[in-house]
Amino acid sequence: MRGASRLPAHLNPAQRQQFQRRLGERFLRHLDVHLQVRGTGNIGAGPYLVASLHEGIADVLCLLRLPLPLRFVARREIFGWPAIGPALQGLGHVSINPEHPLGGFRGLWRSAETILAGGESLVVFPQGTVAGIQSDFQRGGFEVARRVGVPILPVAITGTHRVWEHPFSPTLRYGQAVTVQVLPAISVEEIRDASLDALRVRTRRALKAAALAPGMPPARFFEPERDGYWDGYRLDIDPDFPELARRMAEHRAALLRDAG
Repeated sequence: MRGASRLPAHLNPAQRQQFQRRLGERFLRHLDVHLQVRGTGNIGAGPYLVASLHEGIADVLCLLRLPLPLRFVARREIFGWPAIGPALQGLGHVSINPEHPLGGFRGLWRSAETILAGGESLVVFPQGTVAGIQSDFQRGGFEVARRVGVPILPVAITGTHRVWEHPFSPTLRYGQAVTVQVLPAISVEEIRDASLDALRVRTRRALKAAALAPGMPPARFFEPERDGYWDGYRLDIDPDFPELARRMAEHRAALLRDAG
């Protein structure tokens, strides 16, 4: 990680991919992650806007096994972490603040244009959180794909929360099973012609169905009584999980009443 922060300022995509893959493989080997990557036949030359489910920090290590040069979008606070933050900065990844969606979108759009024009694919996590599979998808990544004119590559990933369940547990677990399932790409034409909200819901449902399919490692489920309600953070619940959505809405309504 310290080596990543000392890399030259202007890596080309091949140099970045080589370094990141080597670093990711070392971590996965050390952690003894039992990784399966399925559906790579759905990957063309790219570049893509890669829309991935999100369970934990280890998602990045596993996604680096895809045969694409990748950069990632990450929450701004991670760029302030010791060792990890300078490495992300040195490797040219993209910082956003999901709690300020308008400003975050503008920064994401500008960065995406440059990265995708250079031939690299950009990974976004539409849930914007590692809370659990019930978190909803945000619109921003789909809007970026439409404006820049690139296909979306949906990727389901499960099992990484068992490797390191930050911020819910400090425990690092070894020997965990993780599966990455690549779904068929969504073409530029489909993105251009579809309603963005319909596209967002369709992609969300396809990825979650893949994550919950038999043979996949168990996904992480959010329980606010165990995990906290994430007050002050943007955490929207997928309406396909209506009971949890109701509980979260009631909690937030109570906070507003108390504040008033």
